Amino acid sequence: MIDWLAAPFAYEFMVRATLAALLVGIVCPLIGCYVVVRGLAFFGDALSHSVSPGVVIASLIGASLLLGGLVAGVVVAMGIGLLARRTRLDDQTAIGVVFPVALAAGVALLAARPTFAADLTHILFGSLLGVSAGDLGLTAVVAAIVVAALVVLHRPLTAMTFDPVAARLQGVPVEALHVALLVLLALAIVIAIQTAGNLLVLSLLVTPAATAWLVARSMLAMVLVAPTLGVVASVGGVLLSFHLGVPIGPAVVLLAAAEFGAVAGVTHLVGHLRRRTARPLARCNVSEYDTPE
Repeated sequence: MIDWLAAPFAYEFMVRATLAALLVGIVCPLIGCYVVVRGLAFFGDALSHSVSPGVVIASLIGASLLLGGLVAGVVVAMGIGLLARRTRLDDQTAIGVVFPVALAAGVALLAARPTFAADLTHILFGSLLGVSAGDLGLTAVVAAIVVAALVVLHRPLTAMTFDPVAARLQGVPVEALHVALLVLLALAIVIAIQTAGNLLVLSLLVTPAATAWLVARSMLAMVLVAPTLGVVASVGGVLLSFHLGVPIGPAVVLLAAAEFGAVAGVTHLVGHLRRRTARPLARCNVSEYDTPE
């Protein structure tokens, strides 16, 4: 077992891939907790497809694709947040306005590149094995920024998540905090694209957080459990990819889904057993109190 676990780390590219997967496995489920509780899954899915203009432009000028995606993701997230804040539109409608524009711009730019299929296919499906030292460093910096921001903003974010009206009355800047959350979500999505691609990145955001939601009794417990599950799925997916020869992105997603299925099955079974054992006790208590003295 030790040899099986250590075998991938004999290769430098696997070390970089595992470190990148570890960072993504922490960041995405952490912010995914707020995505799940606030119902922002559609926004995460739309944003993952809206980074293509930045990626294509970065490819055209020879810049880092990850950096181009970061810039595009932040711009799109701020555009959606500000549009919803400055107009009468809600978040879902603002997404419906901004997302098609960004996606259409990306498609138009892709069509202008005769070799885009060879150069940018990994944006759809991920290319963790191609992570360079520079990309790993940028991923680490972005991950540190997102985690630090979520730690600092945990209390107001939690208040805004469960009761925005009460949070506003307590002086929490709800609108500005919402835009900040969208920007942090954009940063997490872009660094996750290299792991699973924008077709599967939503799973890294939602599945570990949804699994934690099944067992956690508080928001604090949820933000501790979800990254743990995300790390197991991400690093485990890299190991399975190395030994079984399957793509990393699908391996990570399937492992996260297996975690969800196992936890959902256990919680359902435990809940069923509790209901079965509680009913006889309830009948005993009622008969005891109903018996006349």
